[in-house]
Amino acid sequence: MKKRTLSVLLVMLLTAAALLTGCGNDSKSNEGTKTGLPTIGIVQIVEHPSLDTIRENILKQLEEKGFVDGKTVKIDYKNAQNDTNNLKTICQAFSSNNYDLIIAIATPSAQAALGETTSIPIVFSAVTDPVGAGLVDSMENPGGNITGTSDTVSAKKIMDLALQMTPDIKTLGAIYSTGEPNSVSVMKELKEYAETKGIKIVEATIMNSSEIQQAAQSLVGKVDAVFSPIDNTVATAMPTIVDVLNKAKLPYYVAADSMVADGGLATDGVNYVALGKATGTMAAKVLNGADTATIPVQVMSDTQIYINKKTAEEIGLKIPAEILEKATDLSE
Repeated sequence: MKKRTLSVLLVMLLTAAALLTGCGNDSKSNEGTKTGLPTIGIVQIVEHPSLDTIRENILKQLEEKGFVDGKTVKIDYKNAQNDTNNLKTICQAFSSNNYDLIIAIATPSAQAALGETTSIPIVFSAVTDPVGAGLVDSMENPGGNITGTSDTVSAKKIMDLALQMTPDIKTLGAIYSTGEPNSVSVMKELKEYAETKGIKIVEATIMNSSEIQQAAQSLVGKVDAVFSPIDNTVATAMPTIVDVLNKAKLPYYVAADSMVADGGLATDGVNYVALGKATGTMAAKVLNGADTATIPVQVMSDTQIYINKKTAEEIGLKIPAEILEKATDLSE
């Protein structure tokens, strides 16, 4: 009888212990909770040089501000591989695990994160049109659990540069994804600019990277130059586009420094190192208790001219001396 009573008591004690252990993991099933450190979830729509540069410099800036992975914070980085279903799954996990901060790189990432939580602070980066993307109430007063940095570019500035380098543009090709809000926003400005200059736009739109080569080839023989906005789908396939356009001797103007480094001819655009650092600084402020609702979206107003001399040589273009004097060559 005593043995049976002892056995029952032992079973009850083990069950209680199991239940207590389970309760301890309910709030967060992540390493940050186990170590008692604040947890940051970083979600990136896809890996390509522009976005990778941003992420790397976010991390560097966080470290400078005292937020070091594994020591003072736990950082969980996820790449969605340009898949919206992956984005949703990643952001659902960040939300259900009640992370302390979400850093969302690129517009689709920010939209997915905001779609899963209105309580966890979100800091975005590389969002061209935060208001148009439905992320914030206004640039000055975001008004919710989200704010960040914008990589808005001026199609006018880029095309002014293009007309300095290649003044005989009458027909301009445009390769971009219709599914990316950033691209659609920049294309709207481009079309307005082109109308004032009497330039005809020939669009070669894509839905995924498998359509890139055909899109580029479709413009050969029809246009004098080609333009692409900051487009994640395009950025992942730059070598393919550059190969087609260089063989056709077509100048290719782009909207990001990394796209120039990957073979685009030129841009007047944002420095992505600076963009990443600005995002990291903002993330540190939020981790220290600042309210996203009242932190204005930061626009990187200072742009730089970037050129690729190697590409210019391949297409037989001589870059004007006045541009060479102030441009940064990214061909090396």
